[in-house]
Amino acid sequence: MTAKSNRPSGARRKVVRPIGFFSSLKVELSVLIVIATLIVFVMAWILQKIGWSGWMAMPLTLIVALGITYLFSHGLTAPLRQLRDAANAMADGDYTVRVHMGTDSNDEIGQLTRAFNDMAEELQHADQMRLDMIANVSHELRTPVSALQAMVENMADGVVEPTPANLEGLLNQTHRLSDLIAFLLDLSRMEAGAASLNIEEFDFRDFLDETIEPLEIADAGHAHEILLRVDDTIRMEGDQDRLRQLFTNIIANALKHSADGTTVLVEAHEDDTDGMVVTNVVNFGSQIPEAERAVIFRRFVKGKTGPGTESGGTGLGLSIARWAAQLHGGTVRVVDDRRGADFEIRLPKRHETKPARS
Repeated sequence: MTAKSNRPSGARRKVVRPIGFFSSLKVELSVLIVIATLIVFVMAWILQKIGWSGWMAMPLTLIVALGITYLFSHGLTAPLRQLRDAANAMADGDYTVRVHMGTDSNDEIGQLTRAFNDMAEELQHADQMRLDMIANVSHELRTPVSALQAMVENMADGVVEPTPANLEGLLNQTHRLSDLIAFLLDLSRMEAGAASLNIEEFDFRDFLDETIEPLEIADAGHAHEILLRVDDTIRMEGDQDRLRQLFTNIIANALKHSADGTTVLVEAHEDDTDGMVVTNVVNFGSQIPEAERAVIFRRFVKGKTGPGTESGGTGLGLSIARWAAQLHGGTVRVVDDRRGADFEIRLPKRHETKPARS
């Protein structure tokens, strides 16, 4: 970003707008013309009454009219000038700039300044997310690459023997790299707005069993129990690879934020009212404040494992889960549940021809 000296000077000084409470700029300009005309007419009448000739009264009335018009028009155009300066500052990379004049008016200029500030807020957030992504990806790549390099160098130097345990450590680090690359590929697909889907019909209970099994193996050291309650008769259509991303990320998130030795519940049923398959993944004990329920699905937002402590990972898991659900015309959200944090996944049994876009 550039230095904040690019911020427009109008942001620091107050400019009074004589007319700004009308809902239309056309009305304000019409009022300006009427006021100027009335003042010129009254002045000309008074000057004639006191004996001034028309050649003397005309220049004076024109000067007064121009002065009044300039005064009023300056207040009308001041926000536009600040918008210009702010746009130039943003073009130089300063996304912290904001327009302060005209935001309290009801006309088109006020609407424009408020829309500009909203856009600047989004651009600043996007730029911060870009910087965070670079930092996160660099960190996530550096850790497994450094571990791989050190282990391979030790094996090449004969310091460490290529035992099955050491080779398994190398394999685990390559898996971490593969997962990160998969996350980045999914992010690029999210940016594109859609992805190709391989739609097929499948048994939902078997699908969840196959999805949960590797999570249980990976979680062996934490002694979590995944309790599955699903109707055996549920069959649905969808892309199993994309849906496996969805359920793996949601269930893995629940396991990550559960104390060791606790239970995570996965229950599913059919909603006959709208033909949806509803799955709830419940992390017993913990709760997610309502103010954070929408934020956690934003990209690169990491949850808290404790006071002031961020969880590991890339912060993409939940956003990818929501994207996969939207591709199938479904939704993912956090719902109220006294038992704990409850992620509700709603997916149509029958896949629509045109999937929802992210």
